[in-house]
Amino acid sequence: MALRILRFIAKFVIWWLVITVALVIALRFLPVTYTATMLMDERGVTRDWEPLSRIDRNMVSAVIAAEDSRFCEHDGFDIEAIEDALEERAAGGRQRGASTISQQTAKNVFLWQGGGWFRKGLEAYFTFLIENLWDKRRIMEVYLNVAETGLGTYGVEAGAQRYFGHSAARLSADEASRIATVLPSPKTREAVNPSGFTARYGNTIEARIGVVRRDGLDNCVYE
Repeated sequence: MALRILRFIAKFVIWWLVITVALVIALRFLPVTYTATMLMDERGVTRDWEPLSRIDRNMVSAVIAAEDSRFCEHDGFDIEAIEDALEERAAGGRQRGASTISQQTAKNVFLWQGGGWFRKGLEAYFTFLIENLWDKRRIMEVYLNVAETGLGTYGVEAGAQRYFGHSAARLSADEASRIATVLPSPKTREAVNPSGFTARYGNTIEARIGVVRRDGLDNCVYE
């Protein structure tokens, strides 16, 4: 009986590895047209896949400035950010997010929203896969096409059309910063005529775009 269980587990693990690795390899080349989050969105979905070559570099710089300044340095996990977040939590401070763009891409493409250690474990697994089977440019391209940029709006092309009435191929630093401001909380923040924290945060991101360019923090996307 024990041997039969062990054989079942071994077969399951082998098939899991084969299927997930094959899926990640396939999505290295194919557009990600739908995700679990999109399928569960009851409002309907507006999305428009665009290759990175048709997304303004300001948008890439803005999300790196806002979400993951060490995107080009880490292998999917920002250890420094994780340590800082744990220290703040232990001290009773505000809970800072430590997810990298790679982790968010893995979650958005292969998993579902929400917490829990099981989902976090799967997120780590898929993050490892995309970091090793995709390049940084592909990770960024997929992220910018599947991230929720507004209620029922997915990807920066759909976001640019929604907020500014034109393509993501020509986003000013201000426009890109405002979209990046929305990304962590698309249900509560607005890119058009922002006020309060959202406006201040957008201005901070716009200023950081210059730092990203100056220090080459987005170079891995354009090598």
